[in-house]
Amino acid sequence: MDWNDRENKRLIQAILELRNAGEARGFLRDLMTTKEIEEFGKRLQAAELLSEDVPYTTIEKETGLSSTTIARVSKWLSNGMGGYKSVIKKLHRHSSSGAKGD
Repeated sequence: MDWNDRENKRLIQAILELRNAGEARGFLRDLMTTKEIEEFGKRLQAAELLSEDVPYTTIEKETGLSSTTIARVSKWLSNGMGGYKSVIKKLHRHSSSGAKGD
């Protein structure tokens, strides 16, 4: 995948333009199917649980994800571009400060 492709650059720019949870919900719903949104939400949940050293079997039960998908999330959490780690850190910072998403 080439992050410098025009379409990929445009997608990143579009995400950066979102200002609140309502705009994010609207954009994601128009961009993806309900199933895709649910899947990505589960992957983020898996990454958070993995970062807390929760066992795969527990993550499978809580998310409904396959062990293969959890392993893939684990791989990207450990050796990816740092996206999961960055977002998880920010989410935890916001939850501990009591910030709201809207």
